[in-house]
Amino acid sequence: MKPYTVKVKSIQHLTYDVLQIVTEKPTHFRFTPGQATEISINKDGWQNEKRPFTFTSLPDSAFLEFTIKTYPPHKGVTNQLLKLKKDDELILHDVFGAITYKGEGIFIAGGAGVTPFICIFRFLQSMKETGNNKLIFANKTKDDIILEEEFKNMLGENFINILSDEKADDYAHGLITEDFIKIHISNSVKKIYICGPPPMMDSIEKQLIHLNIDKKNIIEEAF
Repeated sequence: MKPYTVKVKSIQHLTYDVLQIVTEKPTHFRFTPGQATEISINKDGWQNEKRPFTFTSLPDSAFLEFTIKTYPPHKGVTNQLLKLKKDDELILHDVFGAITYKGEGIFIAGGAGVTPFICIFRFLQSMKETGNNKLIFANKTKDDIILEEEFKNMLGENFINILSDEKADDYAHGLITEDFIKIHISNSVKKIYICGPPPMMDSIEKQLIHLNIDKKNIIEEAF
């Protein structure tokens, strides 16, 4: 795919370290819910510094939206994104992604690994097809939860949060374990979607296989 240069239409903080960036959308630009693109910043010294970010807007929207966790101490691309202003430019490169919706199931996300699921759930909501899909979302603290109210509105009781570093009423505490998964899984579950840091994903995949989930029904992408 040829690179596209797009202007930033708006930029805001969703949490203390997560940005929502909205850009122009090139004519005939295509992606499916769950996919991502490599992005670089159209400024001297940054045009070739490409990083993968997930689309969180719907495919038929007139704009593109990205929900991006930033890491200011790294002094890299996300730190530069924090300096963006309206009408600054980004460069879009190839579209890719291993996670696409393949049917009802349980979605398990760690931190910014939830971003592919944002577009998928928004798409299902737009089609009135959220069904019995569940989202298990692991974070360190409540302040780290991305789009908490939107997920609550979309999924209700099927939006399950677990916090590793904070104890809070109505939130599970700890790490995702096999016993925790067993509480929220049923024999009718056909697909498991996982996205998060590789160590978390490796651990959860082993737990799922131990629970007799067929590996071909596990759809995953490291984040």
